Amino acid sequence: MNRINQKLQEDKKLLSIYFTAGYPNINDTVTTIQNLEKNGVDMIEIGLPFSDPLADGPTIQASSTAALKNGMTTKVLFNQLKDIRKTVNIPLIIMGYFNPMFQYGMEAFCKKCQEIGIDGLIIPDLPVDVYHEEYQAIFEKYGLTNVFLITPQTSDERIRYIDSISNGFIYMVSSASTTGAQSGFGDEQTNYFKRIAKMNLNNPQVIGFGISNNETFTQATQYAKGAIIGSAFVKHVTHEGVNTIDKFTNGILN
Repeated sequence: MNRINQKLQEDKKLLSIYFTAGYPNINDTVTTIQNLEKNGVDMIEIGLPFSDPLADGPTIQASSTAALKNGMTTKVLFNQLKDIRKTVNIPLIIMGYFNPMFQYGMEAFCKKCQEIGIDGLIIPDLPVDVYHEEYQAIFEKYGLTNVFLITPQTSDERIRYIDSISNGFIYMVSSASTTGAQSGFGDEQTNYFKRIAKMNLNNPQVIGFGISNNETFTQATQYAKGAIIGSAFVKHVTHEGVNTIDKFTNGILN
């Protein structure tokens, strides 16, 4: 069983953290992953930086630009992660855009992910239908979970279709905007969380975008299996570096 599915079966609300590989410094990737696991994080999304990150807000865009300037590439990331499973046990997911993966070669990319112990991919700009028709067989061949995003605008019919071809969790985007921290969720978002919860989907949901502190984490996980924090964490390492991760996770979990 994939590490993601094992983790989803645990009787707890899950905290997933997104960070940009190669940021703040090129060699911070492995240290960040190890420190996150050590401090109680359940799943990690490793951001593969891209020059045109459409779904990302200003914080993550800036970190992507900096990581690319630092020299981060797909090959560099794979090289950094080659021994990651000697020290890290929790699920690792690469989140990135389709173009760099396509340029690397989709099958070669998936094969490399399997070799180093990556459990899944999140590719916001890969359409569900294209995945289903052209790439699902490759993902399955290499034991990779593909995680799809839904938003408040996604129709029930579309959500059920996504659920039918998913084999891990569904990434529930909390709002129609780009990523970024906010102070709390309003009625509109809460109603959306309730609507999806009532659909009784086969795959659990994890909520992302706009989660930055204990309050928003607790709100989101009332209606879902877990929550993803990205921008708030990237801001933390920007100002305080990767060796103060305990301070950040304690603020979320306690």
